[in-house]
Amino acid sequence: MKNNLIKLSLLLILFTAMLSCKKPFSTPAPKASDSFLPMQVGNLWYSNNQNYTEIKDSVVIGGKLYYQFYSLVGGDAIGISYLRIDETGKLIASDPKYPDLRVILADFGAKVGDKFFTTGQGNDTDKEVTVTEKTDTKMSFSYDAIYHPNLKGHPYLVSYIKGQGFPGTWTRLRINGIVLR
Repeated sequence: MKNNLIKLSLLLILFTAMLSCKKPFSTPAPKASDSFLPMQVGNLWYSNNQNYTEIKDSVVIGGKLYYQFYSLVGGDAIGISYLRIDETGKLIASDPKYPDLRVILADFGAKVGDKFFTTGQGNDTDKEVTVTEKTDTKMSFSYDAIYHPNLKGHPYLVSYIKGQGFPGTWTRLRINGIVLR
């Protein structure tokens, strides 16, 4: 009898401890991203079945985690990019075939007017990048191939939307597990 009373007391203490535990009984809903380019496998920017970008996988290149962006453009052009945002807010591209390759595509910590180079090598593939716009919700970069004899002086603009990444009129948009469209 005394043995049963001890067991019952222990069970009651255990049950009370479980009830007082502050852990939720369900998984909390994922939060919207505050990144200018959210990166999670499964993120999708979709216009139609011939034009979309999806993060398909992650891979380690040179000891750093990169995300594989798979893009289909026009139904027949495929582009695969490996991107990461480093600890200083720079958007870096690399490639598993060329692990020493490091291209800075954006610097989300920069201010309007700041300039940097994509590779710093001063060759015809290197681009001078200028931050042209930065608000709480949007950041834009102008790229000029200043070392290329034919492309110099013909900059192009790339923008990013906070919490969404690529701007566009997406028919489907999934960011970090949340379907936004």
